[in-house]
Amino acid sequence: MQANKAILILGLLSVLLWGTAAQDEPIKIGVVDIDQAISSTKEGKAAREEFARKQREAEAELQPMYERYKALEDELKAKKFVLSDEALFQKQLDLAEMRNQIENKMKELEGQLKVDQKRLEGPLTAKLVGIIEDVGKSKGFTLIIRRGTPGILYTREALDITDLVIEKYNAKS
Repeated sequence: MQANKAILILGLLSVLLWGTAAQDEPIKIGVVDIDQAISSTKEGKAAREEFARKQREAEAELQPMYERYKALEDELKAKKFVLSDEALFQKQLDLAEMRNQIENKMKELEGQLKVDQKRLEGPLTAKLVGIIEDVGKSKGFTLIIRRGTPGILYTREALDITDLVIEKYNAKS
């Protein structure tokens, strides 16, 4: 999958370079780190703080379950040799059930956190993409690439326009 994306990007890049070379225009490429841009804006900082708060709440919700599990596990270890086989088996089942409850709750909370993250950062990303397009048009860029895109292994720091995008974003806010 990653190889297909890399081949597609390289193909598009070669077509783009060939097309601009035919027009005798200089090729100007920029690189943007969207995550850094989000983290550097006021709205992005507020969104990340709210997301961190939601993560802490999720951890606090799981903590009592972890504590009950640990207590049950310690009790089982302590009474392992004095319990009847039936009682030992029942405690082991209780422990397994508690572990399943914790795993299910973790999956539920992880899903909710993913939704919350998209809800918080989605509008910011969309706004940044619009600003990146504006910067690309106004500054005459041929291509602007997102840092971390599959297939991009190295870029020179001189190509990075993240600070310019952050500046434009903060100016519009």
